[in-house]
Amino acid sequence: MIYDPPETAPLHEDRLGGDSLPGLYVHIPFCVSKCPYCGFYSVTDLSRIPAYLTALRREMDLCRRWVECFDTLYIGGGTPSVLPAEELEGLITALRGTFTIAAGAEITVETNPADITPGLLAELRRAGVNRLNIGVQAFDDATLAFLGRRHSSSQAVAAVQLARETGFPNIGLDLIYGLPPSSISAWLAALDKAVGLAPDHISCYQLTPEAGTPLAERCRLGEIILPGESLQADLFLKTSEFLEEKGYIHYEVSNFARPGAESRHNSKYWDHTPYLGLGPGAHSFRGRERRWNHPSLPGYLKDLAAGRPPVEAAEVLTDGQLRLEALFLGLRTKRGIDLKDYRRRYRYDLLTKKGKTIASLAEQGLAEIRNGFLRPTRAGMAVADSLALI
Repeated sequence: MIYDPPETAPLHEDRLGGDSLPGLYVHIPFCVSKCPYCGFYSVTDLSRIPAYLTALRREMDLCRRWVECFDTLYIGGGTPSVLPAEELEGLITALRGTFTIAAGAEITVETNPADITPGLLAELRRAGVNRLNIGVQAFDDATLAFLGRRHSSSQAVAAVQLARETGFPNIGLDLIYGLPPSSISAWLAALDKAVGLAPDHISCYQLTPEAGTPLAERCRLGEIILPGESLQADLFLKTSEFLEEKGYIHYEVSNFARPGAESRHNSKYWDHTPYLGLGPGAHSFRGRERRWNHPSLPGYLKDLAAGRPPVEAAEVLTDGQLRLEALFLGLRTKRGIDLKDYRRRYRYDLLTKKGKTIASLAEQGLAEIRNGFLRPTRAGMAVADSLALI
């Protein structure tokens, strides 16, 4: 007889994360210049790159036994492509030497179009990088100047074309919408230009005034007025309609991909699969524990020079927090929530506990139950963050 504990029993860590192997993230905290909208941690003192790479290798050694194997590696930032090409290749080689990276692993590197050269791309291909994420953001120079980007529209187009010619099998573009002034026609024209470059993946992010950024301060002072909620919603819905008509799957609120080209690494963040984060400000998650490193290069270097893990803080999530996170994250995805699996993993029957609310969401056209999955509709994805409040 198999014992099936009641749904009030504590969650077991081995129930979390599904069947996926963990993911490995490495943060490169350097940029040539800071974009006024960006809330990610980075510094512009490139002279500190050698000291950082030394410290990073120490952190790698401290974490070498964290798990047996990773099947995704994502190098983000900051701007990883500001590293000299040989240093970036050497870092990937060192990561392979320290950790077990599964055969066929997805290996992604974020890049700025201004940094992309034949030499850099050749080094990345030699290192086994099979997914390139290019921070295009926009296709006109006025918008790029507003965003503080250091590349031009022509450089963005040339970078994508060169990456394709070099043989990268999976190329992703990042774009930003909702800038002032904003029009649906201008945004759809930008999307059309992006699709014309035949990327495998497109991420579309709404311009958001992150706390502590110059953009947020200018918005507070009234110097910049972002589009209202109605226009933002229309932009979101038109984006989804346009890209799905072009053959892209809207598989997460901000992400679209050709079938089979979804980001395997980022998908881990949405279903409690374990991931290890290295570098200043990087987060790690395993079981029910989340920890994060100092979002400070000096603090990071100081701790590792002393042989200490550069961890700023950690938290152990309660059963309720895990359930809420799984609901919040799952309802941001096209796949939605496998109701049977959710009950098994989180000991909570959504249909029993929240049946009336789910029925109300279905009546409003925001969610549906299909083949055992609770899924957001396109309209539901537009308000995905509030759906988890059920």
